[in-house]
Amino acid sequence: MFHSRLHSFSRFVISVTLAAGLVLLAGGANAQDKRQNAPGEFDFYVLALSWSPSFCEEAAERGGRSQIQCGGRPYAFVVHGLWPQYENGFPEYCQRPAPRLNRSIVSSMLDLMPAPGLIFNEWDKHGTCSGLADRSYFETIRKARAAIKIPAEYLDLSQAKTVAPAEVEEAFIKANPGLSNTAVSVTCNRTRLSEVRICLSKDLQFRACDENERRSCRRDQVTMPPIRGG
Repeated sequence: MFHSRLHSFSRFVISVTLAAGLVLLAGGANAQDKRQNAPGEFDFYVLALSWSPSFCEEAAERGGRSQIQCGGRPYAFVVHGLWPQYENGFPEYCQRPAPRLNRSIVSSMLDLMPAPGLIFNEWDKHGTCSGLADRSYFETIRKARAAIKIPAEYLDLSQAKTVAPAEVEEAFIKANPGLSNTAVSVTCNRTRLSEVRICLSKDLQFRACDENERRSCRRDQVTMPPIRGG
């Protein structure tokens, strides 16, 4: 009888624990944003500019297949994506399945986003949340990128450079009038600079974003590998 009661009590504890976990998960989803994954319902964009040499060195270390952008062309900052954001959290995969992306659009974006797989993924995960048709979304990416001036010291980096994340932020602020340190952040991995992320309003004006800052690099210094062929 003792074992039977113990077994019943254990099942009760497991049931309560599972129920509590489901409540917490539901609460977490609601805490993020009630508009979760509704196309076009978001607060601002993040333009993510990836330092391509860091990406390529990491890809080589992982031993994966060769990435298209890691061939002979000397890419510096490339567009990772233009991401709709909430003030807290972000939407993703807002249409399943995503509308099929026209290959002519993919070809037209390779100068900014040098990998077809990246372009398809960004449309599926982020573009479908913009509320824009595919062509309009990628035109918006082009406009957003055109609004950002890359600091001169990062255009033709021929040798590895050790930088402080704050130093990179300041360089972008200096090169882009109106950009403030509340609208730009730098991300990194263990040793390398990964991305510069810039917050933009829906009409592509610089705007502050606390959420972006919370994900920024906390290291004192990171490396920027040189541009390939540099």
